[in-house]
Amino acid sequence: MTQIDNTMAERELWPALRKGFRRKCPNCGSGPMLKSYLGVRDTCPVCREDLSHHRADDGPAYLTILIVGHLMAPLLHIAFVTWRPEPLVLFTIFAVGCVTLSLYLLPRLKGMIVAFQWARHMHGFGDAT
Repeated sequence: MTQIDNTMAERELWPALRKGFRRKCPNCGSGPMLKSYLGVRDTCPVCREDLSHHRADDGPAYLTILIVGHLMAPLLHIAFVTWRPEPLVLFTIFAVGCVTLSLYLLPRLKGMIVAFQWARHMHGFGDAT
């Protein structure tokens, strides 16, 4: 049991999350984690860390919706109350903002979720190979 506890202490969470947000390998921080927009590589090309154990599923999409909604809804209210723009102008500006922010955040949040799973030894990341 102490061997598992020692292994758990080796991987710090916050540095791994920062590396994941940058879409880099949570182990070395220099290899690219994603091979396409949202596709996670099986192994890191730099340190050969096995990343195939990830189970991100719908987590990045849920977090993206949560963050974008909580940022854009108050901004929409403030913009409407303050300037009273035409509805089509308001819709256009906020539609572009929502899509842009969503496309920016989605791969970064996926990287963070994979890095979180790696740091916490979830779904096979803790297995010694």
